[in-house]
Amino acid sequence: MSASPSSSQSPSPSVSRTGVWLIGARGSVATTAVAGCAAVTAGLHPPTGMVTEAPAFADSVLPPLSSLVFGGHDTLDCPLPKRAEALAAGGVLPPGLPSAVRAELEAAEREIRPGGPLPGDTRDADELIAAFTADIRDFTHRAGLARTVVVNVASTEPIATGAALPPSSLYAAAALRAGCPYVNFTPSTGLHHPGLAGAAAAGGLPYAGRDGKTGQTLLRSVLGPMFAQRALTVRAWSGTNLLGGGDGAALADPAAAAAKNAGKERVLADTLGTTVEGQVHIDDVPALGDFKTAWDHVAFDGFLGSRMILQTIWQGCDSALAAPLVLDLARLAARAHEAGLTGPLRELGFYFKDPVGDGPSALGEQYAELIAFAGRLREGAPPRPPGTEAAAPRTAGERR
Repeated sequence: MSASPSSSQSPSPSVSRTGVWLIGARGSVATTAVAGCAAVTAGLHPPTGMVTEAPAFADSVLPPLSSLVFGGHDTLDCPLPKRAEALAAGGVLPPGLPSAVRAELEAAEREIRPGGPLPGDTRDADELIAAFTADIRDFTHRAGLARTVVVNVASTEPIATGAALPPSSLYAAAALRAGCPYVNFTPSTGLHHPGLAGAAAAGGLPYAGRDGKTGQTLLRSVLGPMFAQRALTVRAWSGTNLLGGGDGAALADPAAAAAKNAGKERVLADTLGTTVEGQVHIDDVPALGDFKTAWDHVAFDGFLGSRMILQTIWQGCDSALAAPLVLDLARLAARAHEAGLTGPLRELGFYFKDPVGDGPSALGEQYAELIAFAGRLREGAPPRPPGTEAAAPRTAGERR
């Protein structure tokens, strides 16, 4: 199969290269993104799931997939080629793909640096930030990159409390110091920590997040507006998630699960215009590996109080759902930086459960904003229309 005849094709020698620095670079999502980028570039697979490969983005001057150079931080020591083989054995990657793109996986592996803080690490927050910043700058300089986008795809951490910066915020601070656009694909605090508000506002860099919308919440962002637009009264909305892998283990911690569920609840409250009964439960099922099942039970009233039920089941491979979005976001953030955009990119809310700024939560409206953003990038990114300026990121635990 051949790749689409868009920006995934090989660039001309004059096209500059763009760095993608992945926090959690040896995880399932990062490994799938690196392997997938190589596979699409080589024409081994089509860019299924990549919104930026649609015709609407053809002239938005996004960096070609073949121009992306990968590196990152991780606290694990499993090499990317070995990680890719494990994902192929688990049905996440196609059989034979790790061998076909081994050179690209090895190249990315050479650019992965130790993350932190590790047990016994005596460095304080500023020393850790300085070390992470030096790694990112060294990567950008040695590879001769035009710019580097930092993307957090690490495991979910508990909601931050107190003044101390959690690991996700240390990496976010390093991205700011290194002069890099930043994307938080996780529910972790990142730039939302109050200690980084000033630096984020003064940094003059574009950033986006948080918590990639890949399954249950994606469906909720479509169904919530449907009930509201059809004037059907939702009485209760409950859900259960069964997942394994690293995400399942991380979300077995109630504090980490609370960070994840906050975005799911926000989408319903925003699209329905009210808070309804019901909770989301997350269960770690190691046997599922990188696959997940999400079940929703919606109780609603129809005409004359007629009681009705909608049930949905979403089954999918988390990494295969997330990886194309990570590549989309890296390209969009890089182009936004090149075009001189700064601050939170509310137009990328399409990708997130808990997006920065005050944009809509309904998927259709978010998609319209994203397509309009593609047009702005095509035209050189003129200023946003009056009244649509994005707000600064909310601090951890703050809700609208």
